[in-house]
Amino acid sequence: MKHAEHAPTIRRAARGLLSVVIPCHNEEAVIAATHERLLAVLPGTAMDFEILYIDDGSRDGTLARLESIAGRDPRALVLELARNFGQQAAMSAGLAHARGDAVVILDADLQDPPEVIPEMVRRWREGVDVAYGRRRSREGETAFKLVTASLFHRFFASLMPYKVPVDTGDFKLLDRAVVDAVCALPEKRRYLRSLVPWAGFRHEPVWYDRQARMAGETKYSARRLLALAADAVMISSDAPVRLTWLCSLGLAAIGFGATLVAAWPRATAADSQTGISLAALIAVATLVGAAQTMAVAIVGEYVVRTYREAQGRPTWVVRRTINGQGAVLPALTNDSRAA
Repeated sequence: MKHAEHAPTIRRAARGLLSVVIPCHNEEAVIAATHERLLAVLPGTAMDFEILYIDDGSRDGTLARLESIAGRDPRALVLELARNFGQQAAMSAGLAHARGDAVVILDADLQDPPEVIPEMVRRWREGVDVAYGRRRSREGETAFKLVTASLFHRFFASLMPYKVPVDTGDFKLLDRAVVDAVCALPEKRRYLRSLVPWAGFRHEPVWYDRQARMAGETKYSARRLLALAADAVMISSDAPVRLTWLCSLGLAAIGFGATLVAAWPRATAADSQTGISLAALIAVATLVGAAQTMAVAIVGEYVVRTYREAQGRPTWVVRRTINGQGAVLPALTNDSRAA
């Protein structure tokens, strides 16, 4: 996927500040290793760096370990959210507080290897605005998850009126201009995998092999994955509502055909003898009822999301901010960009 292929190449300065945003939810078993891997990799980018950990309502010892990291490392910043707001909200909070000229989003579980970051930075210096990680392989995943994820990515991309890369996650580097554009968007319910491509700019992939989780378990159950998929489609596309028009046209064609059959004397006589007309009537009525119910449900999903946007509640609430010296800063209660 490439945007603005014929735009002039931007050569960026070698130095600058790199921010790494890491959402965390119950990552006690792996977070120390994540920090050590980052400290081994980030100096190779030849940039100053900061690491922002967003604790998204963890119920284990994740926050205590993050406080310890912030107390030892002046380059670490911890945002403690007031409750579990979800991964998309946590990443958005990190983007809003990141100060870097370039910002990397990275999961805490080390499935996306930090060793790919220097290559992303190199591409950014060459003028790429979004260097997104694209997976060659995915270790530790079941065949069912691999197939369903691949199918959903392609289905989702087909619904978008703009290009959305497939076989990717949230692992990517964003230029400051892209971060500012995404943070300025007013919607509260966010799906960054569609918002970042929507903003435009120049996108290019960085290929890598996704690794198995180093420790712990995935935080996405089947129910949460389905909810995320529904949010992704409903927030980013109006195609489901358009689908109701196709259903109505299909039902109209069935109804027209049934009318012609009913008006044909021989067919009517045959049906009265065999009882097929009653079965056909029941089938058509059931089909119409199912289609109507589906249409109402789809519209209802959009109405619910519109209502939530109209409420205007913040996407996240920060309970505490712990800086690189372990000091607690005043809490923030809105999702405005940090000064």
